[in-house]
Parts: sequence; structure tokens; C-alpha cells
Amino acid sequence: MIALLLVGFVLVATGVIARRVAGVRQQREITDLQRRRDALAADRVKLEGAIRDASSRARLQPIAEQRLNMRIPKPDQQVFLNRPAKKPSTPHDSL
Repeated sequence: MIALLLVGFVLVATGVIARRVAGVRQQREITDLQRRRDALAADRVKLEGAIRDASSRARLQPIAEQRLNMRIPKPDQQVFLNRPAKKPSTPHDSL
């Protein structure tokens, strides 16, 4: 009888220890994934800033002027076109 209780106790203790080891392993993996996610979020912020800087007018204007020979037009070179007025739509008869 005592041997049976001892075997049961050892089995339960082994199960508890195995569960704790698995929990610690999962927690370590979760922590690593959170660190990785935080590092990727920081990289994303850094890349968004680089994109914003690279696509700014101050950065693109000299490149467009040098490589494409483009210039900002003077006011007398600008032409504004008016859109034609929309005609009111009439309902179509489906008969």
C-alpha cells in the first residue's frame, strides 16, 4: 500500500515538474518573440523615417533637377484648366 502511494506521489511530482519545465520553455520562447517583435517595430519606425526623408521635396528636387533636367515652373509658365461643368444626369427609362 505504501509503495503504491509512493509510486503515485512520484508520478504526480514528475508530471508537475514536466509541466513547469514546459511552461518555463514556453515563457522563454514568448519573451524571445516579444524582443524580436520590438526590434522589428523599431526597424520599421527607422525605415519609415528613411522613406519619409528620401521622398521629401528637399531631397527629390535636386535629383529631379540634375538627372531629369526638371525645374519648378514660374508663375507665368503655369496654366490652370477649368473642368467643364457637369450636366445634370437624367434618369434613364428602362422600358
